[in-house]
Amino acid sequence: MKVLRIVIKCIADFFELYLPCLTFSMMFLAFVMQIVCRYLFNNPISWAFEFTTFCFVWTVLFSALYAKRTRSHVKFSIIYDMLSERAQLWVRLCGNILIVFTFIAAVYPSYDYIMFMGYKKSTILHIPYNILYFPFIIFLLGMIIRFSGDVISDLKKLRRQ
Repeated sequence: MKVLRIVIKCIADFFELYLPCLTFSMMFLAFVMQIVCRYLFNNPISWAFEFTTFCFVWTVLFSALYAKRTRSHVKFSIIYDMLSERAQLWVRLCGNILIVFTFIAAVYPSYDYIMFMGYKKSTILHIPYNILYFPFIIFLLGMIIRFSGDVISDLKKLRRQ
């Protein structure tokens, strides 16, 4: 059981830490290269914009998983903070259940559309769109797992009360 937890943590770290760092670094380097080539050499590179766009999408989706794991995403909780602890539990539980079911409902249509987009390739790099946008499926599945864990935790707290 301990080995399984270590393996799951390594996989989560890969997708939530290392891959976003890599895609952000690549995006930044391509962005700098684009500026240098355009303004220093007066010879813009055409692939850099497309590449930075795709790296940005990957960075945002995978980083959002890490933000959920560490609970470091932005929250607007003025009204939520004024509620009692029990009311906060119910609001959090209902919201998380809503998110889980919405993301579950979005998995198949998103997967179907992304696989359908495999016939189309990016204009300059000629990378199939299903490869470029597949991280959205990983994002959905990761969020379903994370929010389901929160639902289970809140249900245990509710049961104790």
